[in-house]
Amino acid sequence: MRRTSSKTLRSSVEEKGLHGFNQVGRIRLTLAHSQPLSAFRRKRRSPLGRTLAVKTGKGALIACLVALPLVPAFAWVYPEHRDITLLAVQRLDPEQRELLHKLWLEARSVNQGHLCPNVVEPAQGLNPTCLDYAAWTAIAGDHSCSGRDMLSIVLDAPWVLNVARVSARLKVQLAAARRRDQRANAVRSSDIALQRADPEYVTRASSNNAHFLLARPDVTMQPVAYARLALGANADLNALATYLWYHLRALATASRLSRGGVSPETRAQVVRAALADEAFALHFLEDSFAAGHVAGNWGNAAVRKGTHDYYNEHGLPLVTWSGHPFVAVGDAYMRPEDAERAATAVRDSLAQMLEAFNGKAIVSLPDGPAPTEPDSFNVCQAQRISGAEGSDDDIRAIVPVLAQTPVPALGKGLGELPRFRAELGPFVGLSTAFLVQGLNRGFGTTQNNASANAGLEAGVRVGIGLEGVLNESSDALAFAEAGIREDSHATTAATLPARAAITARFRAPFWLIPGDLLVAGPVLAFTSRRSLHKMAVQAANGGLIPWQAGIATRFGRFQFVLGREVGLSFYHNGSAHPITIPTPGVPPVNATLVALNSLQVDFPILEWRLFRTFSLTQSSGLMIQPYLGFDTPTKTSVVSPVGAPTPHLQTIVTGGIRLVFDWRHYVK
Repeated sequence: MRRTSSKTLRSSVEEKGLHGFNQVGRIRLTLAHSQPLSAFRRKRRSPLGRTLAVKTGKGALIACLVALPLVPAFAWVYPEHRDITLLAVQRLDPEQRELLHKLWLEARSVNQGHLCPNVVEPAQGLNPTCLDYAAWTAIAGDHSCSGRDMLSIVLDAPWVLNVARVSARLKVQLAAARRRDQRANAVRSSDIALQRADPEYVTRASSNNAHFLLARPDVTMQPVAYARLALGANADLNALATYLWYHLRALATASRLSRGGVSPETRAQVVRAALADEAFALHFLEDSFAAGHVAGNWGNAAVRKGTHDYYNEHGLPLVTWSGHPFVAVGDAYMRPEDAERAATAVRDSLAQMLEAFNGKAIVSLPDGPAPTEPDSFNVCQAQRISGAEGSDDDIRAIVPVLAQTPVPALGKGLGELPRFRAELGPFVGLSTAFLVQGLNRGFGTTQNNASANAGLEAGVRVGIGLEGVLNESSDALAFAEAGIREDSHATTAATLPARAAITARFRAPFWLIPGDLLVAGPVLAFTSRRSLHKMAVQAANGGLIPWQAGIATRFGRFQFVLGREVGLSFYHNGSAHPITIPTPGVPPVNATLVALNSLQVDFPILEWRLFRTFSLTQSSGLMIQPYLGFDTPTKTSVVSPVGAPTPHLQTIVTGGIRLVFDWRHYVK
């Protein structure tokens, strides 16, 4: 495609009423020095996390689950970010591509690290052995927290090439996916592998909304006013503010270098710092084109996550600030036209930086040397930009790039987009089940014939839903249930009569062995919250050995759950409903009637979720659970014949299938 010049784009935008462009080559920037990183180290849990901590802070399990990052805010997946940047570099003017390549070689001369010989490597296969500049934008934000952090990881982190290889495989799998379940499984496998390669993968994106566009307050807002709002002291950290912060710094560093005064010994480091800041900025510019990140960052954690996921998959009709309408999708659903659209804006952003390197931009800068390190503003920990970054002239200089980005959705109120919910947060619910089970024998020592019976269950649940923490294959569901159960008599009537029970059921994820989070949670919550995060995230995604991750198919979702859930049934057969136990040699009929209490324990092995639907406040689903268990006597007393000895009883091994209907109402 022929490159649109900055002048042509500027004229087009001015015709649509977006004013304030300066001439290319006379961009005026007034930048202050970066504020100390300590100014941005205010940690804050999400509203949902604060609510849960207050309500259930004393519960060890809930403490573990609250430790999970509640809103992972990834936009395009790694290969999509890399493809966008690769396309943008290829579309630069020939002289600009040549300049970028020279700058890359100069930056690489300081420390080759994992850097490729060429600025972009279009032909990388499934086993990348180096990182090109396009990979920097994918590592930014999702696998690093600042420009400085990103550069350090790109050069020296031993795990970063594993991330690139996992992502290369994901690209092939997404290209081959023809059904939704195939795409979901590809993302599931990739996320699990990325979490293993990069233990901070999930936790980086959970602390704020840096990857989302700020919602607009009204429909009349123009780009400069919106940018000023996004950079405001009262605005939550957002994608546009992050892009502006780092892009302005890249322009400033490049302009300082073009003015001279940089020693030959430090020149390559200054070049590398500018390239790193620009790559970090581009990640968030690219995020601005993902549908789920345009829909707005308001609402509680569950609503933000659900809205994000829905629009990324199903698409959203949007219009750019320059008036171009289009339909956007998002994470793992990128089409060629989506890459083309985002790449055009990325190309023009790169072109601005390259113009600054060429000395074509006039930049007003404070006194001081050109930085030899990228900026250290930490997007994983900061909640807001300082509010003083970039004058209106600075912003107007970047409007040619901003004009190509989507106009964000409105905030809460009249005209808001429909919102959707992920299954996150505390809930109360009802559960009913129909079961059929087999018994290997009866309670009596002479009752060795197998039999079967059926039953009905009903219960009330209270718990916390954290299904979909990382992706739809995640499952950090935890609940406690109390209910009742009615069983039919066994097929061999003498084996087991009809009886009733009080039931309890408990569920929680585990890291390596069932219950380990219950033990580790209270300790790590006070000693190493970071370690608890890692354990909880891995537990939610199948455990340390991820054999319990959900598997999507065209016939429903399957998941091994052995050890995650246990059901208890407390049977009480009093003297009014005695059980007959064969006792040879006990007159008059070689049988004894006993009042028998027993405890049946069942362990679901597999879940086959046939369907699940949910709205903003409630969800319902139907699943099949094969299970194994045992039924053991707990208390026995003889009813007749009077004076007969208490018979010796044995434990019954059980196994069956439960058809479960689950309804939940989310409290918040």
